[in-house]
Amino acid sequence: MKTRPYQLRKRLDQQQETRQRIVEAIAALHEEVGPAATTISAIAERAGVQRLTVYRHFPEERGLYQACAAHWNALHPRPDPSAWASLREPGARLKAALTALYSYYRSGAGMLTSILRDAPGIAAVAEVMHPFRNYLRQLATDLARAWPAGSHARLRHAAIAHALAFDTWRSLSAQGLTDAEAAEVMVGMVTGVRRRERGGRRTPVGT
Repeated sequence: MKTRPYQLRKRLDQQQETRQRIVEAIAALHEEVGPAATTISAIAERAGVQRLTVYRHFPEERGLYQACAAHWNALHPRPDPSAWASLREPGARLKAALTALYSYYRSGAGMLTSILRDAPGIAAVAEVMHPFRNYLRQLATDLARAWPAGSHARLRHAAIAHALAFDTWRSLSAQGLTDAEAAEVMVGMVTGVRRRERGGRRTPVGT
């Protein structure tokens, strides 16, 4: 009588192990070649299973991408805004946020590059990226609020959103900047918007 529950548990463990191998294979292929170039056959080969097994665990494309995202996000948690929320000076808060975010980008650059490149052409991939995009939007809003309201608040918010973008980090990193240096450059840009607010009208070019 005790054998059957044991066998059922063992079978369940084996299924979970197989599913985990498939998810890890999906994540590895998405990082290496991107979602658009990842096939079920390639996933099955990487995981050491049959194509039918992949379909059995993930009968719908959306579930496949969601499982991959959950797995990768667990290994690469986004920076927690509470880590810099206590910093009262806006520039210091922004620098701390950017330094943490840029470190996150560096550690996940391969996957983020592939996913953001392919997301516009795959609805299910774009869908799983919504939380990441919402995170950046909320982060930009929260960081912008650290500055006093002013006539150029819209420009400052846009500058912060630009500084938070993955492509911004990638461009600065390509110039050989460290994450701390890249953060410093972007803080300078945003602070420049604040100085413009204080400085009054901008002198036209050529005068």
